[in-house]
Amino acid sequence: MTDLLDRRVALIDRYAADRPTADDPDGPYGWTHGDLQYRNIIWRDDRIAAVIDWDRIRVRPFAEEIVRTATIQFETPHGLDLDRVAAFVAGYRSVIPIDSAALADGVHRLWWKRMSNFWHLVYHYDRDDHGCDDLFLSGEAMLHWWTAHRPQVYDAFTSAS
Repeated sequence: MTDLLDRRVALIDRYAADRPTADDPDGPYGWTHGDLQYRNIIWRDDRIAAVIDWDRIRVRPFAEEIVRTATIQFETPHGLDLDRVAAFVAGYRSVIPIDSAALADGVHRLWWKRMSNFWHLVYHYDRDDHGCDDLFLSGEAMLHWWTAHRPQVYDAFTSAS
């Protein structure tokens, strides 16, 4: 664990200048689920029967919801499936107009949030909740992959028109 934390501190030090500088995210806002992912979708006969777990519903930037959802839905053991990310974003943009600058801002903000947030450790140590322990290692792997592939990730989210 100490090695992982040392690696994260080194990563934060290396990319500290890339911290988002604007307070307000770019792009359109609206009501979003806040935690839309496969664990919160109930399927019946190849159709969505229900979306559950609405405790995070609020008005927020659509880009935030798009990026968070895509990075959870299309995570693989080797990073993100960027072709699926691009297809998902294109589908979303066919319903909700959102420009590439807003999406790039959403990508950048979520990357930094994952870089600087240790929520898994808060749950583990402060709340004595070990239910998310397995997500810490996969989150670390994803963060390092994402950091190494930032241009490709930006392209996947912004290239769809």
